[in-house]
Parts: sequence; structure tokens; C-alpha cells
Amino acid sequence: MDWDKLRIFHAVADAGSLTHAGDTLHLSQSAVSRQIRALEESLSTTLFHRHARGLILTEQGELLFDATRAMAKRLDAAAARIKDSEEEVYGELRVTTATGFGTLWLAPRLSKLYEKYPDLTIDLMLEERVLDLPMREADVAIRMKEPSQADLIRKRLMNIRMRLFATQKYLDEHGTPTDLDDLDNHRLISQNPKSAQVAAGASLTHELSLHEVKSKLYVNNYFGVLQAVLNDLGIGVLPDYLFHSTSNLIRVLDTVESNEVPVFLAYPEELRHSKRIEVFRDFITSEISDYRRRQRDTPS
Repeated sequence: MDWDKLRIFHAVADAGSLTHAGDTLHLSQSAVSRQIRALEESLSTTLFHRHARGLILTEQGELLFDATRAMAKRLDAAAARIKDSEEEVYGELRVTTATGFGTLWLAPRLSKLYEKYPDLTIDLMLEERVLDLPMREADVAIRMKEPSQADLIRKRLMNIRMRLFATQKYLDEHGTPTDLDDLDNHRLISQNPKSAQVAAGASLTHELSLHEVKSKLYVNNYFGVLQAVLNDLGIGVLPDYLFHSTSNLIRVLDTVESNEVPVFLAYPEELRHSKRIEVFRDFITSEISDYRRRQRDTPS
């Protein structure tokens, strides 16, 4: 297949329109149309259904678009590696992690990274869905489980646990529970056990719900749980790293906690020599070391 025709096909499939693709490629609509027809003839198949509102990929077109999309991401990765300077760190680094960890742990620390590398741009993608690193949906990931995808370099950063926390004001007004049965007299704030989250957190929330806590508040990420707790709404199930960075949290029921949750840093093998990946990895490793040191020095 002709590489130039594939490039034009990819632009048309992405735009859903010959006109819009032509604008992107700086070609006339008729020139784009001729290239698409020639590609269809060379493959002996129809790649698009022509529709009044635009172009719709056929089944064969979808297959080819999957291939050109993968090719485009690979080319982006190659371009990123070529642009990485041995002396300077600049350009965009796409980092994905869970909403709670990214909002509450990572984002507050990024100022230190920018102080050293002011020309670096971080695209921080916070979501529970695990993005496909080999397909270049992101450059680097921090996840609460070991990545299962192949061709990834992975590094275990630390372990966290889910524990129970409240504010002193809430405990002064409602009392401090002494055992799990006492939770019946309190409001439990957590993620829904059925929502996307680490298994250990869901298991602890499920275990707590077996004690017939009458009043509950579910929030779909830990940032929301924390805000509710800080506003004295109840006792929250939160990751233990917040205890060392949020001064007005009081741990409740010291023996209640989840299993350990591993935190992994991962990135594609092909970005092994990326300068941006290198400085981000070193930054995270340094911050984790500082966090562990404070964790040892602060009783939990």
C-alpha cells in the first residue's frame, strides 16, 4: 500500500470529511477524493459509506483505520525520542494516574519538577480507566496495581493502605468509635464498592458496610471523599498517604485498614531513553523517598 495514500486515508477517517481532511493536509477536496478512490481500487474494497452528513467507515475501513492509528502513534513516539535532547528537557509529557492520587498526591508536588525544568509541559490525565501505554494513549502511568500490558518498563514505588479518618471537630460532636459496631452511630463516607477503584479499597468498604452503617455518603473518587471528611460530614475511607499531607485528619479505629495496595510507575520500552521520562522517573522516585522518610518519622 502507498504510504501517502494511507496518510490521506487516516486524515479522512479521523475527520469524517473530505473537506476537513483536505484543509488539514492542504489539499483540495477533489485531490483527497482521488487518493481515496485509488486506495479503494488497490484494495478492491470500499472503505467509506458516503452519507449526507459525512463519511462513515465500513468494516474494512475500520480495520485499516485501526492500523493507521497504531502507525501514527508509533510515529509520534519516534518523533518524541528524536526530539529529546541530551542536555535540555522540554516538550510535552503525558502522565496518567487515578483521580485521587493525581489530585491529592502528585499535583501538589509538581511545582518542584517545574522549578528544575520550566520548559517541560505535563499533560496530567486523571481517570480510573487504564490507558494503553504501548498504543501511546499516555507516555507514563502511575497505577495502583502492577501493569499487565507487555513491553512496559515498570517500577514499584511504594505501598499504600486504605484507613478510616475524620476531623477532630466531627469526633468532638459525634464521639469517637471504639469498634466497628460503633460505626452504626456515624456517617461512613467512601467510594461505592461497585465503582472503579483498587480492589483493596472496595473490599474494605464492603467489609464496613456489613456492619449496617445507617448513614452513608458515596463519592466516585477520593478527592470528593476527602472534601466531605474535611467538612465534618463523617468518617471517611481514604488512602493513608493523606494522613502525612493533611494536618487536620485524625485516624479512627487504628486496627481497621485494607490490604497493601502497590503503586507502580510504568512506561513503554520504546521510551526507555526519553529524557522527559528519565527526569519524571527521578522526580517521582525522590518524592517517594521523602514521603517514606516522613512516614517513618510520623506515627500513624
